[in-house]
Amino acid sequence: MGISPSLSPVSQKNRQSWLMIGFLAVIYGPVIFHWYDGWLNKSIGIEHEYFSHGLIGLPYAAYIVWQNRKKWQRLEDRSHPLGAFLLTLGAIFYLLGSSVWVSMSFPIILAGICLWLKGTEGFKLQGFPLLLTALATPNPIPYLITPYTLPLQVFIAACSGFILQQAGLDVSVDGIYIAVEGRMVEVAPYCAGLKMLFTSLYVTLLLLHWTNTIENGRKTRFMLLSALVISIGANIVRNALLAWFHGTGQEENFKLLHDSWGGDLYSVFMLLLILLVFQIMQYREAVKKQSLAQEERGASHLCNEY
Repeated sequence: MGISPSLSPVSQKNRQSWLMIGFLAVIYGPVIFHWYDGWLNKSIGIEHEYFSHGLIGLPYAAYIVWQNRKKWQRLEDRSHPLGAFLLTLGAIFYLLGSSVWVSMSFPIILAGICLWLKGTEGFKLQGFPLLLTALATPNPIPYLITPYTLPLQVFIAACSGFILQQAGLDVSVDGIYIAVEGRMVEVAPYCAGLKMLFTSLYVTLLLLHWTNTIENGRKTRFMLLSALVISIGANIVRNALLAWFHGTGQEENFKLLHDSWGGDLYSVFMLLLILLVFQIMQYREAVKKQSLAQEERGASHLCNEY
């Protein structure tokens, strides 16, 4: 009677990995499906839509983890005490049953698994996908910071009013209120552009990582700052358009930009502008390198002549 060979260490590790993935799929699959349903159908709430960048961020995080799988397998098995703490904390959050706590348990559990299985080296290896997951996990932060957006609302209202005045319209601005032709609109907290800002910064991180530029600190800072400026500028123009549409009785255009696909299209144009800035930055960098290379070749040629 033959005896089946025992599993090799590599096969056993692969089996454990697939069992863990299956377990996570069972307990968090419905949660992520709920997130996606809310993002696509806008059926949960405005705060949930602040994290709609997870539509592309979560698949990209999974892609990075898949790309790192061989590096992960080569890491030494080494547990870190913080991993056990995070796993316990994540389990408590999950068992509380509230949608907010269950959602927040997801990145905590993932970070705990990395630290428990591979220690700090495993956490560093999966650091960026963990960051993408954490930034895409719905949480109460947008609701909590809403009371502190008043200075941004006032700034946007003032800039939008100035733009409309330059267009020759009868405009008056009072704090966060813009009156065009006697009809007033409010730059509400959720109109302050935080969602556009979150999305633009998140997509910029994806772009920097995809192009292997994120390790360049100077370029990363420049692009994040550019995304911040573009997002605020785009929101100023958007609020100016909304005030113009409402003040001149163009209610269909107002609803299209404020509540319908017009707002999504506007966000796409904003992201394309960020991409354009990135391409210009890369082009200028390439031209600079080419110029330096030509100068070095010219200097080398002169040295050879002498």
